Amino acid sequence: MWFKNLALYRFTEPFTLSTDELSAKINDKRFRPCGSHDEFSMGWTSPVGNTVEQLIHESNGFMMLCLKKEEKVIPAAVIAEMLQEKVSEKEEQEARKLSKKERTALKDELIFEILPRAFSFSKKTYAYIDPKGGWIVVDAASAKKAEDLLSFLRKCISSLPVTPINTIDKPAIIMTQWLSDNQSLPKDLVIEDECELRSPEEDGSIIRCKRHNLGLPEITNHLDTGKQVIKLAVNWTDRLSFIVDENLSIKRLKFLDLIQDQVADTEAEDEISQFDVDFSIMSLELSNFIPRLVEIFGGENKT
Repeated sequence: MWFKNLALYRFTEPFTLSTDELSAKINDKRFRPCGSHDEFSMGWTSPVGNTVEQLIHESNGFMMLCLKKEEKVIPAAVIAEMLQEKVSEKEEQEARKLSKKERTALKDELIFEILPRAFSFSKKTYAYIDPKGGWIVVDAASAKKAEDLLSFLRKCISSLPVTPINTIDKPAIIMTQWLSDNQSLPKDLVIEDECELRSPEEDGSIIRCKRHNLGLPEITNHLDTGKQVIKLAVNWTDRLSFIVDENLSIKRLKFLDLIQDQVADTEAEDEISQFDVDFSIMSLELSNFIPRLVEIFGGENKT
């Protein structure tokens, strides 16, 4: 359950739905497995697990939800091979070349025929709503995955006025300053051993460094030629470590020993209780971290 990525979205209007009201609105879109001829299926499922009916897990005012998507797997190479066989057979029978429209129709028929026998796989995307802080936080490594969840939620509740996090200072400029001049680094941050640098021109060159001392002259030389930091590994107060990028997305988030010790010191009777403990600690920690992250980059840009 512990989030590994943070895609951060700000509510532009107060989120006023209660847990019960939100549950009622998304209940009609519960997850159902793919039918025999469905290419995919999407719906809400309990974030705690299959043994729990509740679609929203609430703790300390934070509301966790989970979107599940199941997709049928039909390898493109298999479709191409089978389609070519059917096309060749029909062209031989009719002694003519099939049109593009006819080939497309054959492909659609073929997929419809194969779907009931295709394997399927599923994946879950977790998010939680912080009504008091005015945030929705999605555990997604890509903007598309986060937007898919937000779009589906928007359909369920009619309106979801949110925008991606936006700060006054550009993260790439600020992170470049940190590497250029360590004195500018906030006292609650420590730079770790990974970064990505990019030249500002279109299709500019990219330098990736892992397990590398970022204070060495070779890094400074790249910065002196105009490259900017677009990804940087940092540690926040020995509580969180993560990669922050130029869009203020958080990747490879880790909750460090200070937080894990809190979890270890809390006794849980069962799986649901443990989930509640984990979610409570995680959401409270992030409710402190997110405002600080925004502050570090100059505060919110509300224009």
